[in-house]
Amino acid sequence: MLNGKKIVVVMPAYNAERTLRRTYEEIPHHLVDEVILVDDKSRDATVQLSNSLGIKTVLHTRNLGYGGNQKTCYQAALKLGADIVIMLHPDYQYTPKLITAMASMIAEGLFDCVLGSRILGVGALQGGMPLYKYVANRALTFFQNLLVSYKLSEYHTGYRAFSKEILETLPLEQNSDDFVFDNQMLSQIIYAGYSIGEVSCPTRYFEEASSINFTRSMKYGVGVVTMTVKYVLHRRKLMSCPLLSPLDEKRREKLTSRT
Repeated sequence: MLNGKKIVVVMPAYNAERTLRRTYEEIPHHLVDEVILVDDKSRDATVQLSNSLGIKTVLHTRNLGYGGNQKTCYQAALKLGADIVIMLHPDYQYTPKLITAMASMIAEGLFDCVLGSRILGVGALQGGMPLYKYVANRALTFFQNLLVSYKLSEYHTGYRAFSKEILETLPLEQNSDDFVFDNQMLSQIIYAGYSIGEVSCPTRYFEEASSINFTRSMKYGVGVVTMTVKYVLHRRKLMSCPLLSPLDEKRREKLTSRT
C-alpha cells in the first residue's frame, strides 16, 4: 500500500526461467501488495519456478502474444482490486528498484501513468542497447512527438505504471495482441487526456534478456507509424479510429476540465 492505494505488479512472461528469480527478489515487497505472472505458454520451467516462488500464476493454454499477455495481466490485477498496476518484464532488463518511485508518482496524484525511460540520461548504448534499436527508438519517438504533440523521451519502453482509472477506461481488448499493443495503449492514454511522467531507467541488455529480432522490430516500427497517422487523422476528424473513438467522450471531459 502507498497512500492507501493497492499496488499490484504484473509480469508478462514467456520463457523467463533464467531471469525470473532475480527479477522477483528485487521487487520491493514491503510496498507491493500482489505480484501476478501471466505465462504465455512458455517452453521452459517458468511456471514451475513462479509457483515455487509463491507468485500468483496465470497460464495461457496457447501463446497469445505480448499484447494478449498484457490484456490478461491487467484484467487479473483489476480483479484483485489494484489501484496502481506496474508492468515489469521478468527478463531482468528493467530494474524492479524503480517500482517505489513509479508507484509514488501515481499514488501522490502527480501522474496517471509513469514510464521507465531508457533514453533519459546517457546510458542506453552503454547498457548494451543495439545501435539500430537506439536509432530507431529516437527516430520513431521524434516522429511521434511531432505528430502526436506530446513530448516524451521514448514511447517504446516496456516498463510502465498505470492508475486503475486508465485500465478501466481504455478499450484495451481492441488493441493488437502483438508488440504494437504498447504503442497503441500510449496513444490511447494521450488521446484520452491522461498525464504521463517519466523516470530514468538503467539499460540492461544481456544474453538472457528477451529482445525482438530485426524482422519483428521492423513490423513493430510500421505498426507505430500506422497508429500515429491514425491518431492524427482521428484527432482532426478526417477518419474514425476504432481504438480511439470509444475515448472521445473522455477526451472532451478532460479538455473541458482544463478550461
